Amino acid sequence: MKPWIILFSLILIIFGACHERQAYDVIIRGGDVYDGSGQAPTTTDVGILADTIAFIGDLSSAKAFKEIDAKGLAVAPGFINMLSWGDRSLLMDGRSLSDIKQGVTLEIFGEGWSPGPVKRNTTIPVDSLWTTLNGYLQWLIKKGVSPNVASFIGHTTVRHYVMEHDNRAATPEELDEMKELVRQAMEEGALGLGTSLIYAPANYAPTKELIELAKVASAYQGIYVTHMRSESDFILDALNETLRIANEANIPAEIYHLKINHERNWNKIDTVLAKIDSAQKAGLKITANMYPYAASNTSLLARLPTWVQEGGAKEMRKKLRNPAIRKKVLDEMRNGIPSKNADPKDVMILGFRLDSLNNLYRGKRLDEVAHIHGKDADETLIDLLLLDKSPAAGVYFLISEANMKRMLQLPYVSIGSDGASLNEATGLADFGMVHPRTYGTFARVLGKYSREEKILTLQEAIHRMTGLPAARLAIAKRGLIKAGYFADLCIFDPNTIQDNATYEDPHRYATGMVHVFVNGEQVLDHGEHRGIYPGRIVYGAGKKK
Repeated sequence: MKPWIILFSLILIIFGACHERQAYDVIIRGGDVYDGSGQAPTTTDVGILADTIAFIGDLSSAKAFKEIDAKGLAVAPGFINMLSWGDRSLLMDGRSLSDIKQGVTLEIFGEGWSPGPVKRNTTIPVDSLWTTLNGYLQWLIKKGVSPNVASFIGHTTVRHYVMEHDNRAATPEELDEMKELVRQAMEEGALGLGTSLIYAPANYAPTKELIELAKVASAYQGIYVTHMRSESDFILDALNETLRIANEANIPAEIYHLKINHERNWNKIDTVLAKIDSAQKAGLKITANMYPYAASNTSLLARLPTWVQEGGAKEMRKKLRNPAIRKKVLDEMRNGIPSKNADPKDVMILGFRLDSLNNLYRGKRLDEVAHIHGKDADETLIDLLLLDKSPAAGVYFLISEANMKRMLQLPYVSIGSDGASLNEATGLADFGMVHPRTYGTFARVLGKYSREEKILTLQEAIHRMTGLPAARLAIAKRGLIKAGYFADLCIFDPNTIQDNATYEDPHRYATGMVHVFVNGEQVLDHGEHRGIYPGRIVYGAGKKK
């Protein structure tokens, strides 16, 4: 045998022996390790040193300050919430209870609206509140949060910063200002550009504006992620726009909460998926995320034509009090312009700002509310929006369960809750009724759709929540169980994990998640939060060093 081979063999033996004798901070013993790649699990040990996965393999001779018996449990990378509205709720309660109890260790913000940039009253000391997106993230970490956080720069936020609620194309100077804001955010570490084109004022933007802003994000290795202009009657046009933006801006594109609304459109699924498939084969990087429910959640304000929302909420209410404008709005709503609204029986009221309205209507369907109010649904809706002075909120039962399951099986689909991260004890008081996806999205995929209905293997379900989104977002050293990666880990019982939240009783934690680690620190211990806040900012690949 050649001397160099003998030397190399001795080094390997010594290296392995050192690993076995080394004292780790934590050893997770004997769990079924799903590494996040989609491969079948391996029953083995995982050693953690500081914030890092230090070793994966037999650690039977090693010592640790803390050891966890994971026999019979699944050990997975921490889950990535591709669409979180936790930017406000985490300021109120950094524990992130509804998500941590499902294994979520990274919250991603920025569907159209992002926490920055924002203009501040100059009389407030400059160091007391953030003004940029990164300023918000730094503020949040300083306050203390349990999960990691990241964000897209929101197109709606940028447009509103420059143009407020104007319903027109941007001037060249305004577009340049928006591009500069996107550039600043990307250099500060935004993941890309996020849009919500179904809502005002975002849908006032022409496609060319979106392309120009997406080009800026592309230059910093970001992606374009979008709530498309339509998920209903005009979904094919909306998808074409998304593909055009991806092509002309030379940027990967991700579709937020992939779905098709209204039964009259459910048969378009073959065309929608064929278009995505063709685009992928043509070289475009097109992916999507979704939540595993056959109902969506948005404001009741979304039932109104967006033109009447120009100028903002106060101006809109002024217009709606004008009999001529109100008549025009009602005519369009009743005649399906530009698209027919959901049947009132398919809309469940989640809540208003005023307790008096909540006491009367919360949890009821819109047709029942209209009957109580004594007018038709459209008149009732306008009356209540004027009275409450808020967008209000509702659940819309418009999605085909069969279509949802089919989309969930697509290999390019990751998972996002499209909800805040809440405390079961205070959630109703702080946020009112919410969609059950807020408490159950990830557990529902693992329990209902993987274990019970078997439409995904467990390793594939985990991959969609870990390795897939991490690779999609070019996030370094997260999303996999791999030596040298950050120790974001969740340990759960695959036989019992399940969602418990319902539409009628949504503030109920999922169960079955046993332990959760964030950056090597144990946040969840036997299902109980330890009151620690190890979360960090996760930056995009384009961040300036």
